[in-house]
Amino acid sequence: MRIELEKRPDVSKLYAFVSPLLALVLTLVFGAIMFAMLGKDPVAALEAFFIEPLLEVWSLHELAIKAAPLILIAVGLAVCYRSNNWNIGAEGQFTIGAITGSYLPIIFYDWHSPLVLPLMLILGALGGALFAAIPALLKAHFNTNEILTSLMLVYIAQLFLDWLIRGAWRDPKGFNFPVSRDFAPEAVLPAIWEESGRAHWAFIFAIMAAVGAWFMLRYTLKGFEIVVLGQSERAGRFAGFSSKKMIWFSFLFSGALAGLAGIAEVSGSIGHLQPAISPGYGFTAIIVAFLGRLNPLGIIASGLVLALTYLGGEAAQLSLGLSDKVTRVFQGLLLFFVLSCDTLIYYKIRLVWSRVRGRAA
Repeated sequence: MRIELEKRPDVSKLYAFVSPLLALVLTLVFGAIMFAMLGKDPVAALEAFFIEPLLEVWSLHELAIKAAPLILIAVGLAVCYRSNNWNIGAEGQFTIGAITGSYLPIIFYDWHSPLVLPLMLILGALGGALFAAIPALLKAHFNTNEILTSLMLVYIAQLFLDWLIRGAWRDPKGFNFPVSRDFAPEAVLPAIWEESGRAHWAFIFAIMAAVGAWFMLRYTLKGFEIVVLGQSERAGRFAGFSSKKMIWFSFLFSGALAGLAGIAEVSGSIGHLQPAISPGYGFTAIIVAFLGRLNPLGIIASGLVLALTYLGGEAAQLSLGLSDKVTRVFQGLLLFFVLSCDTLIYYKIRLVWSRVRGRAA
């Protein structure tokens, strides 16, 4: 006996719309079971995860801070995935964007100018794009698997950051701690509403990127090219589209947004470089992209949901004494159920029985 997936001839639009909601409900159900197995009250645990972080104004600002990099990265990944290019290394592009964007406030720390922050953002996006160009080059010209190359480059980026912070970019007045100089005020991304909280302009950048990508995919020739090549490379060639150019475009686009997210996170939330600048935003953004149905507007909502799991995980650690690994379990459950629900919507499961007949000697 073997199990086969058979593509459904017709897919219900209602089921396709409800699929992410069903995945979220299943995640909550199995999350409650997990909390019960850990000896915690499931209702209290789910309340700590998903309700408590929304009760205070300051926590809404924290939600926007954590959602901003998720949305920015996921929008770029959605364009990649819809064009059938699988960038798994956004975490590395995020890190390199933070490094290249931090060059000015660390090396030229005495330069105080209104131009510092815009140049930092440009350098961050450029650094992320150039780092994403490596797997693009390898795939377009050497037919290398982009999943493996982009993923392996993540560890190179993280080790490079660690080497810099413990070496050339270490703060000489930092008592030998592995951190860079604190950014000057001109190099800090300002808050949106300074009177009420510390949510900064990265969230505005994320919303703008999502709306811009949605408009591109829906109303421009480039968006049509992305969709056609993503669904059928052969049909795209007949239409005169180049799959190699699309590889370059999609990787550079997603890398630039990941790099922008990296420097925005360092400049707006941290204020200096340090060995750990991300709790895994680049990998979590993959879940955000699929939960949002690879639709930039849907990604805004899914980014807020996944950001809530980060806040809820922190609240659960304090109020219930849970491990920080619970957040990763929640995110993994969500990705599992999103992919499972989508699979069952687009495919039918068939059990194939085959009888093995022996041959007489």
